[in-house]
Amino acid sequence: MAYDVIVIGSGPGGYVAAIRASQLGFKTAIIEKESLGGVCLNWGCIPTKALLKSAQVMEYVKHAKDYGIEATGTHNFEAVIKRSRGVADKMSKGVQFLMKKNKIDVVMGFGKVKAKGKVEVTKADGNKETVEGKYIIIATGGRSRELPNLKQDGKKVIGYREAMSLPTQPKSMIVVGSGAIGVEFAYFYNSMGTKVTIVEFMPRVVPVEDDDISKELEKQYKKQGIEIMTNASVESLDSSGNSVKAKVKTATGEITLEADVVLSAVGVSANIEGIGLEETGIKTDKGRIVVDKFYQTSVQGIYAIGDCVPGQALAHVASKEGIICVESIGYNEKKYNHQPEALDYGNVPGCTYCTPEIASVGFTEKAAKEAGYEIKVGKFPLSASGKASAAGATEGFVKVIFDAKYGEWLGTHMIGYNVTELIAETVVARKLETTYHEVLNSIHPHPTISESIKDAIEVAYGEAIHL
Repeated sequence: MAYDVIVIGSGPGGYVAAIRASQLGFKTAIIEKESLGGVCLNWGCIPTKALLKSAQVMEYVKHAKDYGIEATGTHNFEAVIKRSRGVADKMSKGVQFLMKKNKIDVVMGFGKVKAKGKVEVTKADGNKETVEGKYIIIATGGRSRELPNLKQDGKKVIGYREAMSLPTQPKSMIVVGSGAIGVEFAYFYNSMGTKVTIVEFMPRVVPVEDDDISKELEKQYKKQGIEIMTNASVESLDSSGNSVKAKVKTATGEITLEADVVLSAVGVSANIEGIGLEETGIKTDKGRIVVDKFYQTSVQGIYAIGDCVPGQALAHVASKEGIICVESIGYNEKKYNHQPEALDYGNVPGCTYCTPEIASVGFTEKAAKEAGYEIKVGKFPLSASGKASAAGATEGFVKVIFDAKYGEWLGTHMIGYNVTELIAETVVARKLETTYHEVLNSIHPHPTISESIKDAIEVAYGEAIHL
């Protein structure tokens, strides 16, 4: 059957692109080798948040006395994992419903671009069929990156996927890497009672975040009992015994750590192997597909979005790329009335859902200075927030950075209770080119954590009321 648009991959990039294509009147098919929703819905964003919620509830039970409540309880690790899988399954079924609702044909199997306008699909039983369409969008996503000295066996040396579905809880775990995946799993397993050690190659944890955020998270994690080693690298692993022995190189010499399980959380690799790039002449660079600002590859009519192209490997980035890509195709086909705006990768929010949560967007303080800005910085501790105090979650702060000359909002960096729900204010304000003046003249409700953003801006401009 011939289609207008064929999407390979049904993650948050692919399924969103397919729905937008259908909305614009394109006959659309989506090809998926495993489960609708991709890694995000099935093995990433969604089920990890379910695990983290269970960990948070466990923390509430442990500290119930702090809230004036007598409670005791233990966790059932298998039930925690089962709940997470149930949440993921529900979300995947939701994508199935959206495909039917939008009259998108779902073709199950492994998709490979054979030529311009042709995709070969290998079914689970080995049979092959060819699907034809005018436009092809590659949205094949990414997977846990594997280093030569951290070969994953799926049992003792694992990636994020296995970390979500271990049959039994390990007594001890080494987490290699302290990006979002690493610190989220470190928090989850530590809360469940596993002894956790984080090994980070860089000088600080969550190294893409502002320096102050890294310092605060390290302080809070150490209080929670998580051991942290920075400026350290795992040189080799020995998993021949009942446990795993890791040789770790540190600034002061080499040491050996031992644990039941090693979780490799050293980033994401793009899924670009075996999908026909070489045969069709689609250019790649540094393991990603090269695209223009509207996501067309080096071959006309073939596009790519999400984790397999340059840019932040985030679900919300993939979704927006998918929409921009399809709207650009729609404009070319006179099904959409204007060329979409290219994505501003400098205004993409990042969220990490450990406890305390981390949320950020824009320039860090260091990056703003390096870019030549004269800056005003405001920092408001959540210990001074009425809502945080009522919630019993006073750890962390809100930090804002403004251009001293024009009042431009350069960045926001937050760590603390529920801050991932707050970062959108900065994203929208920066998009609208808002200055500190407009934000201070916009009423923030009290008591909320969100008013801490206004409080931090007041600090930056010497007008602090609540400090």
